[in-house]
Amino acid sequence: MIKFENVNKVWPNGVHALKDINLQIERGEFVGVIGLSGAGKTTLLRTINKMNTISSGNITIELLGNDNKTKKFVVNKLIGRKLRKLRMRIGLIFQSYNNIGTQSVLKNTLNARVAKLPFFCQFFGFFSKKDKLIALTALEQLDILDKAYVRCGNLSGGQQQRVALARTLTQQPDLIIADEPVSALDPILANQVMLDFKKINVNNNLTVIINIHHVELALKYATRIIGIKDGEIVYDGSSTDVTPQVLKNIYGNKYEQVDLINV
Repeated sequence: MIKFENVNKVWPNGVHALKDINLQIERGEFVGVIGLSGAGKTTLLRTINKMNTISSGNITIELLGNDNKTKKFVVNKLIGRKLRKLRMRIGLIFQSYNNIGTQSVLKNTLNARVAKLPFFCQFFGFFSKKDKLIALTALEQLDILDKAYVRCGNLSGGQQQRVALARTLTQQPDLIIADEPVSALDPILANQVMLDFKKINVNNNLTVIINIHHVELALKYATRIIGIKDGEIVYDGSSTDVTPQVLKNIYGNKYEQVDLINV
């Protein structure tokens, strides 16, 4: 579904953020990307939808079209309308919830459908019954349907992240990439949000790729771990095969500072 071939990213200041990345991620995988800050985790994720443009190599994404035929997108070659069409099929979730506090939970969730509306409906904020059903179904799936008409600004951090996740589901994406989605949450809420990601991954057969600092959460919920160190992949395998030695290879002399439970 997603294929990296000899991908490099060099920033204008000469920093080599990604070094010869070769990687393939299949549909339905739950991938946790771990490593130190500055290792290249966020850069890697943001190349998937060309938020970061790569310096060399190719990134290919294969998605099913409306005719059930596979369509191939060479991400680094896309521009304009074709790039926008691909981005509409990729859900993005960040550490900041990006909710509008003065709007209801339902309205925040429906905002994911705006790009699919005719201009007249966009201008006046009209949503069809179908759009509302899609949004309400996403809220129900994440157990916050009872908050549909509550202002987002009145919700807890965990509930806000659930709204962001519901909005992403309402977009009806083919895959979700999340950059540190639980780093601002306490351990209990972080576990709950990661469980939400897992449910979506399993129940919707959605590919989920998460950049995460909490190693114990990555090992608990992701089925595949990609470890990055200094822009290179130093581990790619099952979460059940991650050992203390694997983590030492990823984190180096910072290993002792890694939060671990039963690893």
